[in-house]
Order: sequence, then structure tokens, then C-alpha cells
Amino acid sequence: MEKLTSHQKGLSAILLAAFLWSTGGVFIKLISLNSLQLSFFRALLSALTILVLFRKEAVKFNPGTLLNGLFYAAILILFVVAAKLTTVANAIFLQYTAPIYVFLLEPLILKTKFEKINLITIIICVAGMLLFFAGDLSPGDKTGNIAAILSGICFAGFLIGMRKNKPEYQFATIFYGNVFITLFCSFSVFELNTLLFRDVVMFSYLGIFQIGIAYVIFSYGLKRVHAIEASLLSMVEPVLNPVWTYLGYGEVPSIYSIFGGIIIIVGLTLKTLQLEKSKMLRTFFRL
Repeated sequence: MEKLTSHQKGLSAILLAAFLWSTGGVFIKLISLNSLQLSFFRALLSALTILVLFRKEAVKFNPGTLLNGLFYAAILILFVVAAKLTTVANAIFLQYTAPIYVFLLEPLILKTKFEKINLITIIICVAGMLLFFAGDLSPGDKTGNIAAILSGICFAGFLIGMRKNKPEYQFATIFYGNVFITLFCSFSVFELNTLLFRDVVMFSYLGIFQIGIAYVIFSYGLKRVHAIEASLLSMVEPVLNPVWTYLGYGEVPSIYSIFGGIIIIVGLTLKTLQLEKSKMLRTFFRL
């Protein structure tokens, strides 16, 4: 790593963070705890990890920090619920529809201009979303898909909120978000009769590494790469998540989910590349 440039270290960090995030689905499936119990233990360990690493920086807050923390809490709880009820592929791809809601809400909240390319991207992604509801679905699949979409909507609120808040509250938001999850899900622990050692090992990994350390690594990388690079490399997560779940749990997504996921990823990738092209043109004409 010492021979790598700062930019190369940043790219490596983003990839590593995306890899760690992508391992969440398979462990959510393998852990025998219910969605709220798992969310409690994972968030508790993640909050402690952030607190140990950042101390005073982790506990400072403003109103935006607390609001974004609530969005964060909803994202993670709803994703675990979705992953338990439907396939991980459905859960992660539907959560990644968050940019659709950002495109719709940003002009209203942040007073940005609504571009025609946003409408095209929305149409493409909605077409992909509809495929997740095609075929013979169980009640669990339908409920899980809805939970995943709600997770994506909260993700959009989180992204917009983070843009409006100051950067120095980034880790505090993650800390308080995990504290909120711990509080919201604490009642579920009283229903727990036994706690298997294998479950402890797995949710410890999820809390400390897959959430806590991964966000630290991602933040390190984000300071050293362009936003477009971070956005594109982060898409490794939804691509790999169903792969690890298949290899470790044997879950096979439906053909509709696979095609729907491809459509969503392609649509978001094209939009990301278009944004970067627009920035380059604006920079060129300023010269």
C-alpha cells in the first residue's frame, strides 16, 4: 500500500468498503435471530465501534444530525426486514432505487433544476422495479419488496439530509443512527430465549466490520477520489450481495429480479456518467 498514490489508496478503500457492505445479505440470512433482534445487536456494536474510533466527533450533533440519524435507522431496519422476507437480490436492488426519489425530491427541497435526463432515468428504474413484482410471488416476497422500497425512500431522505448538513457531522450521524436502532429494537431482545455462539460471531462481524469499519474506510476513500468514481465503485455492493448470498446460503434470485437489477444498475450508471460529462463540459467552458 505504501507504493500506491493517494488516489489509488482512495479507490482501494472505496472498493473495500463496498465489498464489506456486500457481505451483509448472506449473514442476515444465516443468522437465526429475527430482523429486530439482529438489528439491535448489529447497531449496538456499530455504535460502539464509531464511538471508540471518533469519541468527541461521534457524539456532537445538531438537529440535522438527529433527523438524518432517524433516516439511517429506518434504512437499516427496513433492509434487514426485507432481506429476511424476500431474496437479498430483491432487497438490495430495490433499496438502490433511492436516486429515483432523490431526483424527484431534490428540486422541491434543495431547489435544484429538474433535468430531462432525470425523467429518463426514473422511467428506466421504475421499469426495472416492476419486474420484482412479476411472476409467482409469496406474501413474504411482496412484503419484503415493499420494505425494500421503503428503505430506498428513507435512503433518499438520508442522502438529501446529508447534503444539507455539514460534513463534520458525518460520523455523528452514523453513531446516532445506530443508537436509534438500538433503542427502537431493544424490546425484541426480551423475547430472546437463547443466543447461539455462531450468531454472536456473525452479528459481531456485521456490527464492527460490515457497518462500523466499512463507513470509516469509505470516508477515507471518499476524500481521495472523485465523486463519480465513488458512485460507480459503490455499485459493486448490489452486484456482489446476491452472489455471496447464493454461494453462502444457496439463495437463487428469480430471473425477473436479475433482469430488474440489471436495468436499475444500468440506468443509474448512465445517469452517473452523464452527470460527470456535464461537469466536465461546464468546467471546459469556464476556461
